[in-house]
Amino acid sequence: MKITDVQIIRFSVETEQYGTKWGYGKIGPKRRNPIGIIKILTDEGYNGFDTTYGWGMYYDPPSVEITENTIKPLLVGQDPRNIERLWQWMMAHRGFSETSVGSVDCALWDIMGKIANSPTYQVIGGARDKVLAYASTYPNLGDPDVYAQHAKDAVKRGYKAFKVHAYIFWDPINKCPAPGKPSFPKKDIEVCEAVREAVGDEIVLMLDPWSVYTYQESIMVGRQLEKLDYYWLEHPMDERRIEPCKQLTKELQINILGPEMEPGSFYSRGNWAFQRASDMGRIDVSFGGITGNKKAIAMYESLGMQCEMHVGGFGNLAILGSTAEEQCEYYERGLTRPEEDRDQCPPFLKNPCDPMDDDGYVAIPQGPGLGIEFNWDYIKDNFLPDLSSKNVKFED
Repeated sequence: MKITDVQIIRFSVETEQYGTKWGYGKIGPKRRNPIGIIKILTDEGYNGFDTTYGWGMYYDPPSVEITENTIKPLLVGQDPRNIERLWQWMMAHRGFSETSVGSVDCALWDIMGKIANSPTYQVIGGARDKVLAYASTYPNLGDPDVYAQHAKDAVKRGYKAFKVHAYIFWDPINKCPAPGKPSFPKKDIEVCEAVREAVGDEIVLMLDPWSVYTYQESIMVGRQLEKLDYYWLEHPMDERRIEPCKQLTKELQINILGPEMEPGSFYSRGNWAFQRASDMGRIDVSFGGITGNKKAIAMYESLGMQCEMHVGGFGNLAILGSTAEEQCEYYERGLTRPEEDRDQCPPFLKNPCDPMDDDGYVAIPQGPGLGIEFNWDYIKDNFLPDLSSKNVKFED
């Protein structure tokens, strides 16, 4: 079996634009935003796909230019089943970003599942067919009472865990965009207190400030979260400086979760783990795909550390389906906000990626492959030819 082509398919979806000139902000007017799919074709009719479902701000397939000039020359003619060899080639090639490696790797594992006529998570070592989810909020939802009500609604929906993104690149006092630093940790604490009071002691809570705190602010917030019995403090400081993270982990009792955005796939995670710069690991498929993530999780397991998957999507669900709950406990289901129907299926899919039951569990897609079922009629009607490869066929 040989790879015959690699294509990028881009189309538009109408969404409420989220963001400001500083990055995070408020929901804006509806507009059409591009969505990307990578498609790997083989000479035996097995096609592999990966998509930016739900998390395009972090995870996007490579451009057509990179695909034509770098990815195709390396992959075309190769056996798609040799995933480890191709992964090593891509990670060693300076022309590949970790995100590009992730897109290609997930699509290759999609092919592998289809060859086996089995869900990918079982091909890489099945462990469970559902995973407990937590509601992960948009930041800057409003005053603490808005977060409190949103948390109560999430519990009513079935969630057993809730993660707060409070005020990020936003000034909650003057209610306007802000550059991130100085941050507003005391206002963040008010949100965290309101949420705990709203949901009681039985619901698991987390906070993700998205790197805006100083070391001193992280200490202050962490100690307050310990009093509120929060499970983890995620990505509180700039992850390019590992020494403050090491000291923070020693100083606080609450679990420090990271690194979230630090490049380097499982290599950098190994550096963090061995230096104990966090209590729990963090990674997702945009850092080297399913192959890189499985290596990271095995490393964390050998050290007796949990590794929590960052963001959602088909690739991350395949990884969670292949790991035990005590190693990777949660699926990040988000981002969520009041009055948003998070259970609604995106128009470019036939079935939602992460349907959740009334007990807060998300079902792992049952494949074959990653389990992605595209609505090709919608994609064709909203196709962006100028951003896509040539000779695209709208079919599985």
